[in-house]
Amino acid sequence: MAGIIKVEPSEIEKLSFEIIEQEAGEHGLKHDEWAVVRRLIHTTADFDYVKQTRFHPQGVFAGVAAIRNGAAIVTDTRMAQAGITRRHLAPFGSQVHCFIDDPEVMTVAETEGVTRAAAAVRHAKELLHGGVAVIGNAPTALTELLRLCEDGNLEPALVVGMPVGFVNAAEAKELLMASRLVYISVAGRKGGSAVAAATVNAIADLTAKKDESV
Repeated sequence: MAGIIKVEPSEIEKLSFEIIEQEAGEHGLKHDEWAVVRRLIHTTADFDYVKQTRFHPQGVFAGVAAIRNGAAIVTDTRMAQAGITRRHLAPFGSQVHCFIDDPEVMTVAETEGVTRAAAAVRHAKELLHGGVAVIGNAPTALTELLRLCEDGNLEPALVVGMPVGFVNAAEAKELLMASRLVYISVAGRKGGSAVAAATVNAIADLTAKKDESV
């Protein structure tokens, strides 16, 4: 087919990263932060993530440390859970959890008139204490997480806060970035489950490479 280049399957990701490096040009990001942003661009083909991704000064470091210590990873959607590659998590014992369709969560959501995403955060608070919160869809999950943290009920090692959409998504992320929590986020309306999962995959990849180099 005209215009289609022949690439071996094993070389597709490598070539994609080379194209991203070339087209992104100078970006001013630290090495580990660029590894995350590059993965987000690879996932979305959207170079806006160069300017819109936000890192707490300890964001990537905290994520690497959490995975290395086998911390639990809790997602707000099954899509984010499915998008997280287990290959680099397995050696460290990190497990990926999602409670959005747990019967108890569904009952609490209906009884108390809250979203299932918010109820799922409450349900998972023991795992989230010292764990990694991965929120790519529901602003209500992020605001509930922030509320519990403000009340002193939990302290995540890292919050990957990237809810997407037009209603409260940007606002919830602004609250996260103004909080005391360690985070990786995206300014504005963009984000999503795939982007949140890609962030964890990038951090897991960094963790594996750092351990290989020791």
